[in-house]
Amino acid sequence: MVKEEKYIQILKEAASLVEGETDLIANMANLAALVHESMGFWWTGFYIVRGEELVLGPFQGPIACTRIRFGRGVCGTAWQRGETVIVPDVGQFPGHIACSSQSRSEIVVPVFADGKAAAVLDIDSRYLNTFNETDARYLEQLVRLIGPCLS
Repeated sequence: MVKEEKYIQILKEAASLVEGETDLIANMANLAALVHESMGFWWTGFYIVRGEELVLGPFQGPIACTRIRFGRGVCGTAWQRGETVIVPDVGQFPGHIACSSQSRSEIVVPVFADGKAAAVLDIDSRYLNTFNETDARYLEQLVRLIGPCLS
C-alpha cells in the first residue's frame, strides 16, 4: 500500500477512535499508537505545551526527551513557528535535540486549540528523507481531530 493510501485508512480509523471521546490523553495515546503501528516509524508521540516548555505526552517508541524549551530543537521550532516542520536529515538541523542517535529524519506538526499551538505531534524515522508534503497534509488533518480536547 502506498503512503497516501495508508494515511487515508489511518484518518478513517482515527475518526472512529476519537468519536465521542473527550479525554486528551486517551485520544493522543490511541492516535500515536495508530500512526506508529500503521506506518512503522521509529518514534511517534505528542508533546503538550506547559508554560514555556513542551512536556512529553503519550508516545510509542524508545525513551524520549521529557521537556523541550520554546524554540529549541525541531519540536520547539514547530511550536514557535506554528507550522509543520519537515527535517530530511536531523544532523543538518541547527540545534537539533538528539533524544536518540538512531533518529535520522523528523516531522513535527503543531496541534492548535483556540488559534494557538497547544501541543505537537513529533515523528522520527531511522532513515533519511522519510517525510514529505504528503505526510504533512495527512498528519495536519489527523491532529485536527484532537484539537477540541485541548480547548
